[in-house]
Amino acid sequence: MVIRLALPLLAATGVLANPKRGLVFVPNEDHPEDNKIWPEDSAISWYYNYESRPSPAFADISQSDFAFVPMQWGVDANNPTDDTFLRNVEEQLDGGTNITHVLGFNEPDGTLDIGGSDTLPEVAAEAWVVNFEPLAKRGVKLGLPACTGGWDGMPWLRQFLGNCSEILSDGKDDKKNCTWDFLPVHWYDNVEGLKSHINERREEWPGVEIWVTEYAYAHKSLDEVQEHFNTTLEYFDDSDFIGGYTYFGAFRSEVSNVGPDVTFLNNDGKLTDVGSWYMGRSATGVDPQSGRGESVMISWAIVLGSMGMVTALLL
Repeated sequence: MVIRLALPLLAATGVLANPKRGLVFVPNEDHPEDNKIWPEDSAISWYYNYESRPSPAFADISQSDFAFVPMQWGVDANNPTDDTFLRNVEEQLDGGTNITHVLGFNEPDGTLDIGGSDTLPEVAAEAWVVNFEPLAKRGVKLGLPACTGGWDGMPWLRQFLGNCSEILSDGKDDKKNCTWDFLPVHWYDNVEGLKSHINERREEWPGVEIWVTEYAYAHKSLDEVQEHFNTTLEYFDDSDFIGGYTYFGAFRSEVSNVGPDVTFLNNDGKLTDVGSWYMGRSATGVDPQSGRGESVMISWAIVLGSMGMVTALLL
């Protein structure tokens, strides 16, 4: 059964809010005005920021209007049972914030230099039992770790689920399985590959709900990017097994690590066609690479999760 975020049908300004459509939010410290764009007159209805606490940029927006989904990005291998994530989420729940979903570790099968959290399955399982299993008992829906689009993703997930089950079953008469509700995936290549990637997981776990929590057509021309964008949006919105999706591009072209034409903003912070379409608006005709911009550097490897396949594309 597909799980839906409890969200309003209409944004405050009348643009139809899409309960599946979310935002991968990375704050722009050099241009904080960019941060305010996404919830305004927008079809985007939820966001995550790779952290366990909501972003200050949206402090004046209610959870019901723009839902925050916490994530535990990675695990300290020296202290896998640290419960900071659990405590942070429970603090929000106890304070009256309606946290309905949480996301597991970011690309644990990927190394740190490509944005992965580089976490062994057995270590991740320890952290999961401490931080996520208790949230399930409070009715929060759990998203499994989002692996890269590489070949190591499926073996990693299988081992993780096995390790988690072993921990939960230790000392018990009956075997207990790891608790989870949906499966996030990342993809930065063509639509055919994306569908194959998703179908492989649906075959492994029949009935699974998929969230595509990072995607774009990396390092392609503007025409290719736009065709890919429109095709994937239709696929996601029309597929009942897709519970949520977040395009990776809510930043200016000059700082993009997945190609200059995939972004929502040009170098002056103006919405591109892709950015405007994603927000449920009309095309703007703004070229992503237009504008003067500035030489701004973002440490994507630390802040974001650019999947292993992007690195492969660059080689």
